[in-house]
Amino acid sequence: MRHSLPLAPQFYVTAPQPCPYLEGRAERKLFTALQGEGAEKLNNALSRQGFRRSQNVLYRPSCADCAACLSARIRVADFEPNRSQRRTLKRNADLRRTATSPWATEEQFSLFRRYLDSRHADGGMADMDIFEFAAMIEETPVKSRVIEYRSAPPTPGAARPLIAVSLTDVLDDGLSMVYSFYDPDRHDASLGTYLILDHVEIARRAGLPYVYLGYWVPGSRKMGYKAKFGALEIYKGGQWQPIGDPSDHSGETHPLSVDPIAEQVARIALPDTRGG
Repeated sequence: MRHSLPLAPQFYVTAPQPCPYLEGRAERKLFTALQGEGAEKLNNALSRQGFRRSQNVLYRPSCADCAACLSARIRVADFEPNRSQRRTLKRNADLRRTATSPWATEEQFSLFRRYLDSRHADGGMADMDIFEFAAMIEETPVKSRVIEYRSAPPTPGAARPLIAVSLTDVLDDGLSMVYSFYDPDRHDASLGTYLILDHVEIARRAGLPYVYLGYWVPGSRKMGYKAKFGALEIYKGGQWQPIGDPSDHSGETHPLSVDPIAEQVARIALPDTRGG
């Protein structure tokens, strides 16, 4: 099925597949290609409307009878880490950050495989090989960075081991954490939380107002950690709003909460690409 707007990219809808977050439900995505000279503007505009990037595609959940997936972002200026998050920062004080161009390495892939095998062995990415991993990292038509985190060397003079990696897009209003993975053996380090906290600091220093975290799903244990961040906003009802009490959003799994695809597409605000 295809839907389009005048002078706009083409929008498509995927076939329903089992939902990875809520048991017994099916997921469906609305998506469009991200390519050409207008890719940066389109990525910026649609990210502000709840879309996410995967390689050269922008997508947003558009399920037939569920609207539980809510795009989430942190307001950098208002964020203050809580006590638990301050402990996480302290536990990972030995890590050193390096931002590089989006280029995949065997070292990254080795860490990625360990992460998947430990945390997501039954997920949709479980069978990814090194070529698919390279495509995930390198096939980007927008401004992206690979941010690596390395710990102190095990012995003097030795190389710093790679501990965590985040593929991050640089938007005009923030950082979008496209995909992150880390050493699964560091059980007590809360590395997933640490990466978000460090991205807040990167955005703060760069004068960027938001850190985009992807989707938060009420009722999903996999996504519950995102609601623990202060100054969190969700994209709901066509606008960003403070998350408030997470339990207030459980009704988004009601089938009448979903608008028809044509109405969803008609409300998408597209960037003005005239004049470059």
